[in-house]
Amino acid sequence: MAGTIQDVVVVGGGLIGSALAAVLAQAGARVSLIDRLSDRDRADPAFDGRAYAFSLGSARLVDRIGLWAALEPDAQPICGIQVGEGAGSPVLLHFDPRNMDEARIGWIVEDHRLRRALIDAPAKVDVRAPAAVRSVQYGPGAARLHLDDGNTLAARLVVAADGRRSAIAREAGVGRLGWSYGQNGLVAAIEHAEDHEGVAHQSFFPGGPFAVLPLSGRRSSIVWSECKTRAEALMALDEAAYAAELRSRIGVRLGDVRLVGKRWAYPLDLTLAERYCAPRLALIGDAAHGVHPIAGQGMNMGLRDVAALAETVVEAARRGEDMGSITVLERYERWRRFDATAFALGMDALNRLFSNGSAGLSALRQAGLGVVSTLDPLKRALMREATGQAGVVPRLLRGQPL
Repeated sequence: MAGTIQDVVVVGGGLIGSALAAVLAQAGARVSLIDRLSDRDRADPAFDGRAYAFSLGSARLVDRIGLWAALEPDAQPICGIQVGEGAGSPVLLHFDPRNMDEARIGWIVEDHRLRRALIDAPAKVDVRAPAAVRSVQYGPGAARLHLDDGNTLAARLVVAADGRRSAIAREAGVGRLGWSYGQNGLVAAIEHAEDHEGVAHQSFFPGGPFAVLPLSGRRSSIVWSECKTRAEALMALDEAAYAAELRSRIGVRLGDVRLVGKRWAYPLDLTLAERYCAPRLALIGDAAHGVHPIAGQGMNMGLRDVAALAETVVEAARRGEDMGSITVLERYERWRRFDATAFALGMDALNRLFSNGSAGLSALRQAGLGVVSTLDPLKRALMREATGQAGVVPRLLRGQPL
């Protein structure tokens, strides 16, 4: 039976869905969270090399729900970003947080620590896991979700946070635009002899961008885009040969390196939802916009969705409006869809410009980066985007309560 009508049911218990559930529950909403994996599987305490760049705004959001104090001791501050082309090339562009009177650009937070913190969040969320949604019926007063265990949930709003291939969005008739990059993303973690000094490095190779993100201690996370055939060959290498490939791209700045934890590979594509909402349905995170990892902003984009949607529906409820009505949800869509799509297409263009071996384009790239390096207002604008301070910033990203 449906029982009490929930305010919100979030489908997808990954990082973005869990964050939204915690934010809304803290604001007093009745929230259910549905995920196919059990809490134990979602938490997965093992270190596996995955990590996320947290902007200043994202850290403020996590702090508002009481989690940053537990995460910060192991979060690595990003004290600078250096950009170059190829192995051992000179730094063509350097982002320094002191240009914005900040001590850091953001932090790198390890996946396993963030998952555990979100599952342990103090806000009261009705978690249904493991469980799956069999079908959803959207009505004038509520949506009804039929689960595979025979239970039914009713809610004023359903939020699709179930990833790039969102079944919830597809069933609701939300179309998608996108294409494959013909690249795979390779993720691994390394230990190294020299200190990274909190500086992230982004290098560009013909197969795709190669990022070295500092972790706590003398460790770093590798996020590497490579053409599919080459990526598959790299994944077939043993650890010693794979580490040698990493050293050839990193150069000598970190000294000797060795792999720690697992290696991951996944196909890279762009996928954009044609709409971010329908009556009683909103899309967030990868369900709304799956982007190339070239700038490491996927997590921050998702948390910006969380902050914008939460602010929109909580304000509407306080005014006595129906938070699941299309009138309310279109406010969220207007807030987020243009900015997120523009950013995604910008990263698409950047990847295409840099993921090739053309000598002519190489000269153009280097000249372009050199020009950006000399234009302080442009650098500050890019840093404002990276730190989550560009555009209309939701309250939670400014450290303010809803």
